[in-house]
Amino acid sequence: MKYLYSLLLIVICYQAQAQHTAASVQFWEKLSAHCGKAYEGKLVSPESDPRFQGRLVMHVRSCEDGRIRIPFFVGDDRSRTWVLTMGEDQLIQLKHDHRHSDGTQDEVTQYGGKASNSGSATIQFFPADQFTAELLPAAVGNIWWISVDENSFTYNLRRLGSETLFSVKFDLTKPVDAPEAPWGWKD
Repeated sequence: MKYLYSLLLIVICYQAQAQHTAASVQFWEKLSAHCGKAYEGKLVSPESDPRFQGRLVMHVRSCEDGRIRIPFFVGDDRSRTWVLTMGEDQLIQLKHDHRHSDGTQDEVTQYGGKASNSGSATIQFFPADQFTAELLPAAVGNIWWISVDENSFTYNLRRLGSETLFSVKFDLTKPVDAPEAPWGWKD
């Protein structure tokens, strides 16, 4: 009976582990299905911000093994790329690649965080990592999250302990023409 109980416990743990990793993989696959497509978005919060005036477009431009790169364009500004990486632990990391128009890296780049759990098939959370805390001390309380479903992709930032909330939502039901390459992009 002890043997059967131990075996049952192993099976339950294995199933829990499989379910644990499946959510992040499902999210990854849902996002990867949009590779090569671009979508227009709108600022949700705040409702207006002078730094984000102009047409907002995301382009799921590159889906490589373990890495998805999504340039985010604000009008003619092609400086931002969201970089998602799937680790061997099947947890996803989000980094922000910021470039100048000549392609060189901005001083403030490669900040972000890694999911602390598998999230769900439609949402992943990324608390600020140590690199971010050292690069941008005010961002130590940042939590980014991305949600994706059949209709929309939403990128969000909340800075804990402050009023900072940023959210931009893209309509996945209406692809748009793919924009130019982001600054510094090499295919």
